[in-house]
Amino acid sequence: MSTYEARLAALREQLKADRLDGFVVPLTDEHMSEYVGSYAQRLAWLTGFQGSAGSAVVLPEEAAIFTDGRYTLQVRDQVDGRHWSYQSVPETSVAAWLKEHARGGGRIGYDPWLHTSDWVKRAREALAEKGAELVPVRRNPIDAVWADKPEPSKAKLIVHPDVYAGKSSAAKRQEMGDWLREQKADAAVLSALDSIAWTFNVRGQDVEHTPVALSFAVVHEDGTADLFVEPEKMGEDVRQHLGNGVRVHGRDAFEPYLASLAGKAVVADPERAVAAIFEALEGAGARIVQKRDPSVLPKAIKNEAEIRGHRAAQARDGAALTRFLHWLSVEAPKGGVDELSAAARLHEFRQECGDLRDTSFDTISGSGPNGAIVHYRVTEGTNRPLEKNSLYLVDSGGQYPDGTTDVTRTVAIGTPTEEMRDRFTRVLKGHIAVARALFPNGTRGSQLDTLARQYLWQAGLDYAHGTGHGVGSYLSVHEGPQRISPVGSSQSGGDEPLRAGMLLSNEPGYYKTGEYGIRIENLILVRPVEIHGAEKEMLGFETLTFAPIDRSLIEPSLLSEEERRWLDDYHRQVIEVVGPQLEGEALDWLKAQCRPI
Repeated sequence: MSTYEARLAALREQLKADRLDGFVVPLTDEHMSEYVGSYAQRLAWLTGFQGSAGSAVVLPEEAAIFTDGRYTLQVRDQVDGRHWSYQSVPETSVAAWLKEHARGGGRIGYDPWLHTSDWVKRAREALAEKGAELVPVRRNPIDAVWADKPEPSKAKLIVHPDVYAGKSSAAKRQEMGDWLREQKADAAVLSALDSIAWTFNVRGQDVEHTPVALSFAVVHEDGTADLFVEPEKMGEDVRQHLGNGVRVHGRDAFEPYLASLAGKAVVADPERAVAAIFEALEGAGARIVQKRDPSVLPKAIKNEAEIRGHRAAQARDGAALTRFLHWLSVEAPKGGVDELSAAARLHEFRQECGDLRDTSFDTISGSGPNGAIVHYRVTEGTNRPLEKNSLYLVDSGGQYPDGTTDVTRTVAIGTPTEEMRDRFTRVLKGHIAVARALFPNGTRGSQLDTLARQYLWQAGLDYAHGTGHGVGSYLSVHEGPQRISPVGSSQSGGDEPLRAGMLLSNEPGYYKTGEYGIRIENLILVRPVEIHGAEKEMLGFETLTFAPIDRSLIEPSLLSEEERRWLDDYHRQVIEVVGPQLEGEALDWLKAQCRPI
């Protein structure tokens, strides 16, 4: 019996002991995080799935795993199809599947610290139609059978200086207090880890790739706050930084504290706060005000200090990536470079550029057919050499105290085919269309998404992911609420109006299963644009990422004059930003790569 087969069997035995006829396993933690600490990796432990989004359902005789289009190939590689059926979101959902597969009268368990109230309501309604019941558990049954489950991180919090934050924590909390008074509310619960990090100007080391600390918080209308974090994680420097306006409690005190809010009007975010928080507030007799976490929008709209920091981080990161691309151009044609060694070398270049705290996600280092797996994660078992006449896709990023980076380049190893050049140029044209877009204030990301896809659509092609996501300031590489994605996609947020100061990725792609993948990604900043005679307040994008785009993959005849001008101007800026940080052969190579098309 394989490891994962044994784990599934052990969970089924535990469910029997708990008098449950099924259990739902999401990939998240009690903060609804995308990336989670090792203690919360229950889906990976149970199934082997290593992606960053998904969920599973275990019933007595069958089990299903649910992923979106980014993981269609990966989930089949990592999860055993003999024991799990593969379900595609949004075509189906956990609730819809349970309605079909749960037995009448069955008791399906869920952990209320790992789901939103909205999910609970939908799942409960779906099961009720079958005569089945959704049952909250006090102890997660996976934790009962996961013998060597890691402990939550004990790493200390870190002060995030105002020079990078651009605004003190006291000022942020005061603005939240003013907002709460406008809402006629007494307090707001913050449970999203990046919201807490941003509000208190602290960072942490508790989650890989995202510099956050495991904590909860309640901010009050007078600008004071209660922060719930393990005492051993608090150094004297952090206590002094937080000051008298922040009362610090143990993390275990959070749920009992909610009971003290009886009779108070409390803001809780239905998208970011788990069902257990809502249940505790309801049980306490608080009046719940369902509004978005008040840090979400100000966190997304970067201030001038954060923008300045991003520019500096992007410049260093661009130099590291360019050195890597030059190294690749020399070493890959010789043979001997594989996905793992390429990713390791890129990491070394980033470390050399200074002040790298972490990668912002696991580097996607995909050669040939592995590049067609959108969120591919190389392992010893999947590692491929970078072969001659193939494509190599590398999507990577760094966490620096002054900014978070995320960049993708696709490189031809040897001579690309005509088809590769055609597909790459169509992706490039979509990337340029987004980068050059001008749009009225109030435009939503979903309204811009087709700009990126139009040239692929003309050839009957597309890609199964959003075009852009928000990015944090030394925080989460995937930050809401803004996105550039189709309406109704599984990656929500495309309906958020874009505002000046928001940072997004611009990353159209094309993936030919079993052969190659293409993606071109830069980060872009929403900026006001002056247009003579304009009758509306207009916005556009400023590109912040600087690294050369592989000219051997570009088919110039497919580019318009405006597109050529954009590309030549972009490459001129690459030389201006990155060139002074290079010397010798690397600088000569960069100049050759960036000459006019």
